[in-house]
Amino acid sequence: MIETKNLARKFGSLTAVDDLTISVDEGEVFGFLGPNGAGKTTTIRMLACLISKTSGTAKVGDYDIGNSTDQQKIRRIVGLVPDNVGLYEELTAYKNLDFYGRYYKVEESKRRERIEYFLKMLGLWEKRDVTAGTFSKGMKQKLAIARALVHDPEVLFLDEPTASLDPEAAKTVRDFILDLKREEKTIFLNTHNLDEAQRICDRIAILNTKLMAIGPPSELERSVSGRKIVVQLESVSDAIVSAAKKAGAGDVEAVEGNKLVITVGNPVKENPDILGAIFAAGGRVQFVTEASSSLEEVYLKLVRSQ
Repeated sequence: MIETKNLARKFGSLTAVDDLTISVDEGEVFGFLGPNGAGKTTTIRMLACLISKTSGTAKVGDYDIGNSTDQQKIRRIVGLVPDNVGLYEELTAYKNLDFYGRYYKVEESKRRERIEYFLKMLGLWEKRDVTAGTFSKGMKQKLAIARALVHDPEVLFLDEPTASLDPEAAKTVRDFILDLKREEKTIFLNTHNLDEAQRICDRIAILNTKLMAIGPPSELERSVSGRKIVVQLESVSDAIVSAAKKAGAGDVEAVEGNKLVITVGNPVKENPDILGAIFAAGGRVQFVTEASSSLEEVYLKLVRSQ
């Protein structure tokens, strides 16, 4: 649904996005993580055809962001929730959505249906006749999400949708994104919230002007320290530790007295041998789990490595 190849954007001597190559599948929730100034918002603005690229290529759907005719088509199939929501504050919530629905030439009955649906989903239906200028930041953010969806876009770009929201409003927005995920909307999410990205996104890209890493959250978490298993034992002895070391190819360390943390290359292949050696050495295994680095550890390591 979205594909970029060597995409770049410069502002004078400043390179905001450098040589970005990614692919986002239809129906995927794709997370973009990175520090301030990493190029996340610039990337969204290029893909939504709000600013031009400097070099490289990118397509949204079947359309090329560098083609002037295609740019108009892209704008019709995408919805955007920017970091600054930009509502018409003198209009009511309903009229804000109605205005944008008319702009996108959504047929009247369909427009009314979608406006009611999204306002109810986001808990704003009772406020439909209240002017947007009186809304809290959280309510404005929810209204901006409804606005981005009123024309039923194929792709939704969300730029920090829960930033500065209170916990309740942020949860409402996250739950709504998960509802859209179940509807198989393609969602491109910029966020600083690592927990949010981990819970919502199918894959995550870490950007710091250049692409640092990309993959499912679980794979990124393993990338810092490799795959590890934690073997909880009734007790740990030197003989058990020695047997586990001989059976596996990775490091073994005792943790908190009753746990072995063992680095493994292929858990499916290596675990039976390791556990068999532990049993043979008299170990009584209570349970086995897989451990990994946190997404926060991965993010900080990659960002600080530049």
